[in-house]
Amino acid sequence: MRIDDDRRYRAVSSRDARFDGVFFTAVTSTGIYCRPSCPARTPLRRNVRFYATAAAAHDAGFRACRRCRPDAVPGSPEWDVRTDTVGRAMRLIREGVVESDGVPGLAGRLGYSTRHVHRMLVDEVGAGPLAIARSNRAHHARILLETTDVPVTDVAFAAGFSSVRQFNDTLRTVYDATPSGLRVSARRRGRRTPRTSSSARIELRLAVRRPFAHGPLLDFLAARAVPGLETVREGTYARTLRLPHGPGVVALAPADDHVQCVLELSDLRDTMAAVARCRSMLDLDADPVAVDEVLGADPLLGDRVRATPGIRVPGHVDGYELAVRAVVGQQVSVAGARTTLARIVGAHGAVLDPEAHPLAAAYALTHVFPEPDVLAAVDPAALGMPRSRASTVAGLADAVAVGKLDIGPSADRAALRTQLLELRGIGPWTADYVLMRAAGDPDVLLATDLVIRRRLDALLVRTGAADPATRWSPWRSYAAMHLWRLPDTSTTERHS
Repeated sequence: MRIDDDRRYRAVSSRDARFDGVFFTAVTSTGIYCRPSCPARTPLRRNVRFYATAAAAHDAGFRACRRCRPDAVPGSPEWDVRTDTVGRAMRLIREGVVESDGVPGLAGRLGYSTRHVHRMLVDEVGAGPLAIARSNRAHHARILLETTDVPVTDVAFAAGFSSVRQFNDTLRTVYDATPSGLRVSARRRGRRTPRTSSSARIELRLAVRRPFAHGPLLDFLAARAVPGLETVREGTYARTLRLPHGPGVVALAPADDHVQCVLELSDLRDTMAAVARCRSMLDLDADPVAVDEVLGADPLLGDRVRATPGIRVPGHVDGYELAVRAVVGQQVSVAGARTTLARIVGAHGAVLDPEAHPLAAAYALTHVFPEPDVLAAVDPAALGMPRSRASTVAGLADAVAVGKLDIGPSADRAALRTQLLELRGIGPWTADYVLMRAAGDPDVLLATDLVIRRRLDALLVRTGAADPATRWSPWRSYAAMHLWRLPDTSTTERHS
């Protein structure tokens, strides 16, 4: 979202929440930075500075506003849309790559030197990878301090800090408070949640941009929920998670202006990764106003967009799992794919201990999706599907297990599509479906999808219009969601 400083200041003056996370407002007279919708008195224009990221504001010497909590806003939708190196770098940092692999690991994933990556990020967003990662660590440390009884020292390392001293210094810089001070303030506000099991339980609110059509999102997930792995119950989507340091469970309850999130983790070090995956799953960093502006002006989709504003494209918590599910769902009904996947998960997925994960027991979740090396080693004949398709599942799992495939929001989307199509048994529909949901590509129409093609043809016949696919760019994935929701007389659809 390219906007000039005059428009930014108008957004601040009108407290426009649509710009929260798109940029941050720093005030030189107070030394703090805020989200654009901060309810405090609008500062004078001459005292305002604008920054693309919270990290850039930190580097410039500003601390976070305690009133509007700018670190808790949705992420900028720009990073989800951009396919260039900076966009990929921001998605990788958000996923915690700097904490796990360091800046050299980040640079290696991007294919550039550490110096060049640092220079690109500073030029584009005003801060280098270390500063951006430090800002993310501070945010997740605050979550742990406010929502658990974990000792402060353990919080420091769980949030990715290399030392307690670095942890303390960062929180003083970002929040002008000590770790114990943040915890005491949370207790006074009644925000702390005690630990209730041997695993770490965290409750938090995930910020969203409005409008937020969470009903269709839950309907989509419910129709494809695999028993034992995930469920939708009374407005809450719950599922198990494969995380770097052990299994986890999440329950997500969407509302109009936020998502209530309960995480149950085997290891607190997975907090950042789990939150990032949940946001991707529900497409929480999207810009619904920009999407609806384009699609709502189209004569074919306008009525649908106005009837359901703020529709989201469901992502996924695990790109590898989504890719396997897409292969299993080729040429079969949604119900048939669920049945096959439930058998695979039950036979080859790790079993969750209900005593260690009471949240899983509460939602009848029993297994974690099978690891890639496990599925790669399974005899295709034992997967309960046509042998050719089962061999594709095994080949896909093997490619992920040995590191040939990187399936996720930070992947190079063009390269990923090429790599998927090189695997035997994967065609354009499967590759594009993975790009849409696992890689978060907002501009995939799935033109080869039989349901979308049938419904689009019906619209064209009824209106006499020409094929509008190019007019929907760069939001064709969202157009696909609207087309999938159109009434259809067919009884059999693919697991899409």
